[in-house]
Amino acid sequence: MQQTTTIAELREIVREQRSRGNTIGFVPTMGALHAGHLSLIEFALQRSDYVVSSIFVNPKQFGPNEDLESYPRQLQIDVEKLESVNCDLLFSPSASQIYPDTFETQVRLTTTTQGLCGDYRPGHFDGVTTVVLKLLNLVTPDVAVFGKKDYQQLTVIRRMVEDLGLNVEIVGAPLIRDHDGLALSSRNAYLSHEERSQALSLSRALKTAKQAFLRGETKSSKLIRIALDVINNSELRLEYLELRNSKNLAPTEEATQDSLMLVAAHIGTTRLIDNIEFVST
Repeated sequence: MQQTTTIAELREIVREQRSRGNTIGFVPTMGALHAGHLSLIEFALQRSDYVVSSIFVNPKQFGPNEDLESYPRQLQIDVEKLESVNCDLLFSPSASQIYPDTFETQVRLTTTTQGLCGDYRPGHFDGVTTVVLKLLNLVTPDVAVFGKKDYQQLTVIRRMVEDLGLNVEIVGAPLIRDHDGLALSSRNAYLSHEERSQALSLSRALKTAKQAFLRGETKSSKLIRIALDVINNSELRLEYLELRNSKNLAPTEEATQDSLMLVAAHIGTTRLIDNIEFVST
């Protein structure tokens, strides 16, 4: 696997691959990689000839009371994991490469970023869209892959790409769960054994609601109550639990195959998100 930390070298490598007729896939990450991230690399490898992954802990998407300083950083371990799935190039820039002293641009969406995580993490999606747009412009991929665990983020990025007419296909890859059902997340490393046990209520609640839908229940309020009954029996501190349309995240009063239930909650000092699509699988 090739590695670079500079924009100039990244561009030169991508230029060389394109001269060979190769299509470019891209998977941006913040490191602390797990099996979910690696599945994104594999997803990209199926859809392109040469896959670039980035590791950049983006300071602009962390709020003042969030975990920027303590966010797990393990570059050498991440390199070995990327090599294990045949990633072609790792771009791991410094903050000064992405945000030089003269940097003053911000990318902001006005609607898709509202509600859900947008209500609880002010400015978060501005940081996401700003860095993602810059990375897409640097890598110039044909395909960029994002995980469905961060479903609002995926929807926001798709909206940005469509609005700005970017020449890249945004692909959503399936959410990956651990053996016990917990959605894979770099922040799971913060959880104690007891906290992890409590966190499993998130996936149980979503699964219980989907099962009720598949049995014929369609009222959003009823499905939300079914999920809440599971979460309320745990020590989780709920932020939101909502049913939305999976295509545009619009609220919905009646569940359909296009519905998606999303949840965010805290356990201890850790914030976790999860979701489930109601489409039959």
